[in-house]
Order: sequence, then structure tokens, then C-alpha cells
Amino acid sequence: MELFNEAITWVNSIVWSNVLVVICLVAGIYFSARLKFPQIRMFKEMIRLLLKADPNSQSGITPFQAFATTVGSRVGMGSVAGVATGIYFGGPGAVFWMWVLGLLGAGTALMESTLAQAYKTKINGEYIGGPALFIERGLGIKVYAVLFALATILGPGILMPGLHANSVASTFQRSFGTSMIAGGIILCVFLAVVVFGGVKRIGEFSEKAAPIMCLIYMLMAIGIVVIYYKNIPGVIGTIISSAFGQNAVYGGILGSAIAWGVKRGVYSTEAGQGSGAIVSAAAEVSHPAKQGLVQALSVYIVSFVVCTSTAVILLLSNSYNVLNETTGQMITEYLPGSQYGVGWTQDILESTYGSLLGGKLFAIIIVLFVFTSLIGYEYQAESNVNYLFKGKKAAVWLIRGIFILSAFSGVLVNADIIWTMGDTGAGLMTWLNIFAVALLSKKAFAIFKDYEKQKKQGLDPVFHPEQFGIDDSEGIWKVNQESEEK
Repeated sequence: MELFNEAITWVNSIVWSNVLVVICLVAGIYFSARLKFPQIRMFKEMIRLLLKADPNSQSGITPFQAFATTVGSRVGMGSVAGVATGIYFGGPGAVFWMWVLGLLGAGTALMESTLAQAYKTKINGEYIGGPALFIERGLGIKVYAVLFALATILGPGILMPGLHANSVASTFQRSFGTSMIAGGIILCVFLAVVVFGGVKRIGEFSEKAAPIMCLIYMLMAIGIVVIYYKNIPGVIGTIISSAFGQNAVYGGILGSAIAWGVKRGVYSTEAGQGSGAIVSAAAEVSHPAKQGLVQALSVYIVSFVVCTSTAVILLLSNSYNVLNETTGQMITEYLPGSQYGVGWTQDILESTYGSLLGGKLFAIIIVLFVFTSLIGYEYQAESNVNYLFKGKKAAVWLIRGIFILSAFSGVLVNADIIWTMGDTGAGLMTWLNIFAVALLSKKAFAIFKDYEKQKKQGLDPVFHPEQFGIDDSEGIWKVNQESEEK
């Protein structure tokens, strides 16, 4: 086991080198600039598209369901424990770089989701797509596409579920006294009920659960703001000064602040990872750019609502520690001996709101966070199994079973190694996806320009794939075109 731990740690250090950090930032800047920052100038349009949907689609889910599923998958442990991890290794300045990644990552999310929609296909009566499809059909590199599909099955399907299951089990152990194994069993039973129901049930569940849990968590954070309002100016100053190496306490870990802020930002928002694009492809829309804009909004929600809520809770209440990775010495230690992670948030909420609201209610919120994350992960893995095995039901049922077992294994394994495994899975996907999006960026820019052109003409944009050299022999977009003609 020790050998495995060392091996996965070594692989993760290579995957998540500073090179990937720089690539994610540069890609976000380039895509956003070329699109003239639609995540800012078209914010109102994002909201409009989110709320406008065809509830009667037989082949896909609604844009809101796709949005809720991706938000649900994103607001898991990356938004709670992940933020705590970023602060622990990068200091308060890491929060600023999470925000930067959130802003720029919205441009990347728009690009990858637009491409996923443009190249989607239909298997067993349901839309599927994502990087594997647009790599094969857009770039014509089958091997590359297969590699991404395998990375997605390995990451969200096998390496990442255990992290979330472990967090749920440990949270319930602290709040209700249940054993780790019992918590894992209960979670996996309910998880199986949803994932074996297919993409429709996943979308319907996420549509209801994601908004509720985000709202409750945000209200808890607002309560912390009210209680610790006197600390607000100091915390804001510390975040900004630490982000640029100007803080007397955290100036020596500027590199860590940037690296961990971006890494946690990618992990929590999944922008550039390709996972959001997989779910986006399942939505029923008349033009790919519509879902691209909706997914850009989902990055905002995660970065500026959920992640910020966690940061507010921890920083305002001084419920965090900071480690200098280089020296191994603690820079700040408000919580002596406390392990970084979801426990930091749980402790301060429990001490603030009591064991019922702060402890048990938070535990339930974590369950919802994790549950929607897990069903999002399962869909990502399942979609790529469908791609590799052309919708064979035996393969789909197999990955569902493997996924459930992988989730349960998280309660049996050390939490540190689980984090490393999850990071590795996310990093592998990001490497493969970000270059594919860059290579197809010209196509994505053209599709988005077409959307804006039709909007200026007063039309409800409709996609004509043949205009962009995209084959639609399956008739994926024919219904929308026929409606346009009428």
C-alpha cells in the first residue's frame, strides 16, 4: 500500500506541475479575450437561456437540468474541503486566484461546452458528447479521443468517487455518530437508485437538489459575515496582499498561492477539465452556443457563490491553518492539530449555529453536495463508456457497478491518498481536454460568432452544422432547422 501511495503521489506531482497551472490561466485569458469576454458582457443572456427550456425533449435534458447537474458535480468537496486545502497550502491569497480562475475559466467552459454540443451524437435514444466526440469528429484523431474517454472513466469513474464518499462518511460520523462503513453503505444504496435510473433521473434529481443546497449554504455564510463583519476589511486586505506577495506574513508563499488557487479552482469549477462539456452535450438546445453560455454561468455560481462562501466562513472566523510547503513550518495556526478539510467548516458552523443547524444540517448539505457530485461523475464516466462501446448495455451496467464500488472504497482508504487520486484523475482529463479545445478553437469561435450574428438579426439562433463543416447525417439538428423554416 505504501508503494501505491508513493506512486500515485509521484504521478500527481507530474500531472499537476506548474506547467498545467500556467496553461489553464493562459487558455482562459486567450479564449475570453477572443470572445470579447462574453462571461461579462452577456451575463443577462446567460440567465435568460438558463430559464428558457423545452421541457418535452425526448432525447436530452433541459439546459437547466444540464446546468444543475454540472453545478451539482462542481459543488462537491472541491468547493468545501478543496477551498480549505487551497488556503492551507497557499494561504488566503489562494482565494483570489480561485476567483481569477473562475472568471477566466468561464470562457474556457463556454468553449468546451459549445464544441460538445456541436459534435454531439445520439445513442440508445439519448444525446451524448464531450471531448471524446469532438476530438474524434473535429480533429479526426481516434487514438486521442480514446485516451480522453479512458481518462474520464479512470478519473470520475474510479479515482474521484472515493474522496466524496469518504467526506460524507466522516461528516456523518462527527454529526450523528455513525460508523464510516455504515455511512458509506447508506450513501451507495441511494446513489445506486439514482444512477441506475439513467440520465433523465440524474437531471431531474440535480434540478431539485442543487439550487436548494447552494442557497442554504450561502445563507450560512451570510450569517458568518453578519457575526464577524468587523473582520471583513482585514480579510479582504489579506487576500489581496497575499495574492501578490505583498503581505508580511504570506509574502514568502506567492508561488503556492497562485498554484494552489488555480489548482483548486480547476478542481472545483472543472473549467478546462472537460467534465462539464460531457453533461452539456446531453442538453436539448437549438444552437451550441446557448449551452456554452449556460455552462459559463455554472462556473460563476461555483466560484463566486459556493467557493466564496467557504472562504468567507473560514477566513472571517479565523478557522484555518497555513503551511509553508518549502520549509514544512506552519505560518498561521489558528486550529492547532486540526486536519485541513471539511472539518474546518463543520467546526465553525457548529460552534456558531449549534449542533442541530451547524452540525447536523451542514452534514445533510454535505450529503447533497457529494451526492450531486457523484451522480455527475457517474454520468461523465457512463457517457464515455457509451462512446467506447457504442451504447452496449452490459458495459454501461458494468461501469455503474464499478462506480458504486469505487465510491464505497473511499471509506476504507486514507483521506490524503484519496485527495491525491482525485487530483490525478482531474489533472489527466485537463491535460487532454485543454489542448483539444485549443486546436478546435477556430471552429468554436466561428460557432459563437454565428450565434451573436443571428441574435443581432432578432432571431432565435438555430445551428446549421454544415456551414461549419460538421457532419449531421444523424439529423441531430434537423428538428430545429425545420422549426426555423416554419
